[in-house]
Amino acid sequence: MSENAALKVQIDTSSYIGLEIKGVTLVELVGRGAMGAVFVGFQTSLKRKIAVKIFPKTNTALPFFKLRFRDEAETVAVLNHPNIAPVFDMGETDELLFLMMQLIDGEDLKEQIKHSQLNPIPSKRILPAGYVIDIIIKILDALDYAHREGVIHQDIKPGNILIEQRSTRPLLVDFGIAHSAIAETDSSSYVMGTPLYMSPEQILSTVPDRRSDIYSAGIVLFEALAGKLPLQTNKSDQLLSIKRQDPDMLFTCRPSQCNPSISPELERIILKAVAADPQNRYQSCSGFKLDLENVRPAIK
Repeated sequence: MSENAALKVQIDTSSYIGLEIKGVTLVELVGRGAMGAVFVGFQTSLKRKIAVKIFPKTNTALPFFKLRFRDEAETVAVLNHPNIAPVFDMGETDELLFLMMQLIDGEDLKEQIKHSQLNPIPSKRILPAGYVIDIIIKILDALDYAHREGVIHQDIKPGNILIEQRSTRPLLVDFGIAHSAIAETDSSSYVMGTPLYMSPEQILSTVPDRRSDIYSAGIVLFEALAGKLPLQTNKSDQLLSIKRQDPDMLFTCRPSQCNPSISPELERIILKAVAADPQNRYQSCSGFKLDLENVRPAIK
């Protein structure tokens, strides 16, 4: 059993229903991961529902997890951008670490990509390109703001982009907590992030900078426009190995081969964002965003 699998098994989420944390009562499980779980919480003082992420200390075995959680709490809480889900509070009790944030009524981009693939009409099995580009433009604006504030996300992926149901506004989540998303590389060492979306330099344990987030956003753009990524493998350990040894071999074909409607200019943008060498990528989210804004009028 892998370390991540073991952590999942150890979290008894049912035991947390009814738990009160700083005036917020956990009422419903939303989801769970390797390190913790997400609940709907009811905040009595303001009579509202919020999202509460909890990380039992028995499962946060890696020392850097608690250290980075605490160190970044203050920074993350002051991020204020229309496309970043607001964080209300972060802290700890004797038993767990917690994060309280806005409860988003909607679904994440991962689910939208998945649902589109199930459409009975072949032409609708990929999300509309204009819709995808509009989302990524807003996410890049949020990342550009965060980077200027000195915060690197490190875990950009479709599952961390929530789409508000009423407004279709995309919201980026898991700032600060992204550092706790771990992937097993072998029996004794770990890298932080989600293997498919991680930049090669993250996997090589190089100190990441804004270009790592740019790489991850580029992978998300590629996946959403193509419907799925043309990968050499879907196995996490093999993905990590490829990105360490020969990251240029990650994909089996170019974006336009997956989706012929992807124009040469849009393909150029995608490939620049996901360049294996960070020097060959966009050097800022603003540059990436500007190129997408320039190509957007020609895309339906």
